[in-house]
Amino acid sequence: MSVSKLAQFGAKHVARGIGRLTTEVLESGAGSYVTTVEGRKLLDFTSGIGVTNLGHCHPAVTKAAQAQAGKLVHGQVNIAFQRPYLELVESLIPLMPHPSLDSFFFWNSGAEAVEAAVKLARHATKKQNIIVMQGSYHGRTFGTMAMTRSKTVYGENYGPLMPGVFSVPFPYCKQCSIASHSDGKFGFENCCNDPILQLELLLKRETAPSDTAAIFIEPVLGEGGYVPPPVGYLAKVREICDKNNILLVADEVQCGYGRTGKMFAIEHWSVRPDILIMAKGIANGFPLSGIVSRKELMDTQKPGSMGGTYAGNAVACAAGIAVAKAFREEKILENVNARGAELRVALNAARENPKTAKLVHDVRGLGLMLALEGTSGKGYAAKIQAKCLERDMLVLTTSIYDTIRFIPPLNITKEDMAEGCHIITEAINEVAAEAE
Repeated sequence: MSVSKLAQFGAKHVARGIGRLTTEVLESGAGSYVTTVEGRKLLDFTSGIGVTNLGHCHPAVTKAAQAQAGKLVHGQVNIAFQRPYLELVESLIPLMPHPSLDSFFFWNSGAEAVEAAVKLARHATKKQNIIVMQGSYHGRTFGTMAMTRSKTVYGENYGPLMPGVFSVPFPYCKQCSIASHSDGKFGFENCCNDPILQLELLLKRETAPSDTAAIFIEPVLGEGGYVPPPVGYLAKVREICDKNNILLVADEVQCGYGRTGKMFAIEHWSVRPDILIMAKGIANGFPLSGIVSRKELMDTQKPGSMGGTYAGNAVACAAGIAVAKAFREEKILENVNARGAELRVALNAARENPKTAKLVHDVRGLGLMLALEGTSGKGYAAKIQAKCLERDMLVLTTSIYDTIRFIPPLNITKEDMAEGCHIITEAINEVAAEAE
C-alpha cells in the first residue's frame, strides 16, 4: 500500500470509536522521537499516554524482548509457571511502596488490572460496593466504564453500567467552589477538606461501610487533569478505610512507575494501599499490567478464578524485567526530578509572563506528570496543542477543564527537554498573541 493512502485506508477500516490526536502514520520510534512513514520526525511528549517511559525502543528492553521471543513466547499461566513471570515478580518486590505488597497477578491492560482489583476486593471482603473519585479514569471496558468519572463520552449510551459504584469529589482545589469563594483562606496549601466530609457523608447516606468493599483512587488524578491531592488527604482516606474495614486501592496505571519522581506516586504521602494497580510503563510498550496485594487477600481466591489467555505474557514479562533493571542502573528517578523541574520552570514562566498569564489558570503536577490548565471557556489547551504539532511536537489535552498534559519519557535528555520547553513556550506565545 502506498504511503499516501495509509491514513485514508485507516479512516475507512479502523473503528470510528477510536479518537486520535493526528492522522499521521507512525513508522518508527527512538528515544524521545517518533518518525512518520513520510519521514516527519516528532518530539513525543505523550510517551504513548505514559507508556514508553524509557523512550521508544529502549535498547535493553528491545534486546530482552527479542531474546525471549526466541525462547518462549507464550507460557500460559493456567498451565505452568514460566521463568520471566517469576523473575519479574522478583524484580518488582523491592520496588513496592510497602512490604505488605508481595503477591502479584499480571494481566494485559490497565482496565483489565482494574477489574482484577474489583474482583479481589469484592471477593476478599464479601462486599459489593466500590467508591471512586469524580474526575477519575479507570478504563473503557464494561466494568471500568462504570468507574470512570472523568468524561461522559466513555460511558455515554452504553448503559446500564455495572451497579454498585458510587463517587465522591477529589480535592481539585483549583476547581473547588469553597476555595474560590474563601478570599484565599482555602486552597491547595490549606485544603478545606470538604472531599473528606463528602466521603464520610456518602458512607452514611448511600453506601454503608458494611456494603462497601473498596475505595479506588488515583493518587494523582490522571485523565481528570493531572491533579495531585493536598498533603494529608490520602492519609485521611486511609484512616476512613481502616475505621470501616474498607480496602484502599491505588490505581497507579498512569501515575505509577516513576512518572511522578517516585517509583509509585502514593509514596509521596507515605500511605499504604491494600491493592496497587500498575500498567503502562511496566513493560515500556509491551502489553502488560498487574495488581499486587498482601498474600492473605490474594489467597482468598480459589485456583482457577483468575487467569487469562495472554495474562503475564513471557515476552512482555521479559521486557518488564529489563525496565526494572534500567530504573536501577540508569538513575531514572533522578532524571525525572531534574527534567521535571526544568519543564515546570517553563510552564511557570508562562503563568508569570504578563503577555501570556491570561491564558493560564493553573500549573501543577509532580515529576514528569505535569499540566497547564487554561483559562476557562477559551479552548487554549487545544490551540496550544495544535501549535506544538505545527512545530513537530506531540502533546495531549485532558480533562473536562481546559488542560494540556505533558508526559515526556522519564529518561529524556536535557537537550530534548530544552527543545520541548522552547516549542511549548513558542506555542503559548503565539496563542496569546492571537488572543489579543
